[in-house]
Amino acid sequence: MPSTTAPWWRSAVIYQVYIRSFADGNGDGVGDIAGIRSRLPYLKSLGVDALWINPWYKSPQADHGYDVADYREIDPLFGTLAEAEALIEEAHTHGIRIVPDIVPNHSSDQAAWFRAALAAGPGSPERARYVFRPGRGPDGTLPPNDWDSRFGGPAWTRVPDGEWYLHLFTPQQPDLNWQHPDVHAEFESVLRFWFERGVDGFRIDVAHGLVKDPELPDLADRHGSMHPFWDRDEVHDIYRAWRKVADEYPGDRAFVAEAWTDTPERLAAYLRPDGLHTAFNFDFLMTDWNAKDLRTVIDDTFSMLGTVGAPATWVMSNHDVMRHASRYGRKAAKKWVANESYVPAGPADLELGTRRARAAALLTLALPGGVYVYQGEELGLPEVEDLPESVLQDPVWEHSGHTDRGRDGCRVPIPWSGQTAPYGFSPEDPEGTAAPWLPVPADWAPRTVQAQTGDATSMLELYRAALLLRHKHPALGDSTLTWLDAPAGILAFRREPDFVCVVNLSTEQYRLPEHTSPLLASGFIENNHLAPDQAAWLAL
Repeated sequence: MPSTTAPWWRSAVIYQVYIRSFADGNGDGVGDIAGIRSRLPYLKSLGVDALWINPWYKSPQADHGYDVADYREIDPLFGTLAEAEALIEEAHTHGIRIVPDIVPNHSSDQAAWFRAALAAGPGSPERARYVFRPGRGPDGTLPPNDWDSRFGGPAWTRVPDGEWYLHLFTPQQPDLNWQHPDVHAEFESVLRFWFERGVDGFRIDVAHGLVKDPELPDLADRHGSMHPFWDRDEVHDIYRAWRKVADEYPGDRAFVAEAWTDTPERLAAYLRPDGLHTAFNFDFLMTDWNAKDLRTVIDDTFSMLGTVGAPATWVMSNHDVMRHASRYGRKAAKKWVANESYVPAGPADLELGTRRARAAALLTLALPGGVYVYQGEELGLPEVEDLPESVLQDPVWEHSGHTDRGRDGCRVPIPWSGQTAPYGFSPEDPEGTAAPWLPVPADWAPRTVQAQTGDATSMLELYRAALLLRHKHPALGDSTLTWLDAPAGILAFRREPDFVCVVNLSTEQYRLPEHTSPLLASGFIENNHLAPDQAAWLAL
């Protein structure tokens, strides 16, 4: 891999591959490793530095891979371990790093450990690796406490011998007991297994949820300010140990945390020099299209992360949230906060949302630090909000009693080519190819990679141009920014040497500051004025 003066993860653009929806290599309707390998030239041409790949491990797929049965095996749905090793090697020849997911909060209920725990019975060493407790009430028929699952319903399931086990997500995802030394040893072994196969880091699922208050207090009776299972201080001991494992290997192996915290200060605690390297900036993701609020989030991010010397990691969409082209096309029904779902107000204006998404791309890619791009955002894909109920597969749909449609709308397979669905997602063999696991909208022909390639006005070519400039321009990547004076509704900042980014979030045209030449703009610049909901990169 090419060497740089600073670690790659401080400024990388990392592309998120939601594997089952990226590219189907074998025609079964589900994306796989073969599909990723076939699209490496595309990813190289796009200009990304690394791939974050959602879980590819052996799994019953109760939560689309986030219920892991074996962390050292690839699920046959996606391929083989040999194929994963080949992908890592091939990606490296393209200058692209590989960052798989790791899921340490819980395992599958089909994992060998959990099957052994069920067979061994109450009080056994096998059960101690999970969170088993007797129930409450005269016959133990009530759950041990009032905790709810993130997917709806109680966070406890009773087994035939009368004990209950904790699952903050589906019943098929029993929570591991991180107070048990076996759990620590197992995951450190898993990290080494994959580091030895060449992966460049890990994205840590539910990084803020591993440690639970051993007293398991009711949420209604929680004592002190610390939550009984989210973002507890003790979790950092785990990541200090993981950092030591990563540091054993060459090449700046890195972690990125999915850590939903209440404040930037709490997030910074994950990123101390002896802890994790980076964490998703969910405060930025959850901020509305508002200049004042965005600037506040950006300033708070730099203020807090600067205290621990960590880079910012910007993200606008992922496989768990509504795509930002749809979010930016309307208002939120209520303030979006950590560990809650986004609630939109009314239908999306996709023309507006797309215009803002183009501007947001230039804003995000001009900020200091690293950036995550969710597959399809470079195509301007909106949320698919009209999926028939009969095709919904997210466990949220079932566990909410069909009141929450879940996350399938942002997980629809991405379109590659052609005029009809599924637009090159699977091999073009009408006899032997299955329908994609989620239906692709019939009107996505203009959104395909093929249709957008070479069209200077397309979202794809905007991303390609921005990523090319980001790699070439010495001002971009990691470092600092300086805000420029600008009226309300305008974000304008300078980065050295000789680069300015201006974003117009107001309702009026804005005259651009003096500059040598425009480098890139999200829309047509007329008479040196930036239209509302547009952004520009300028050379000074």
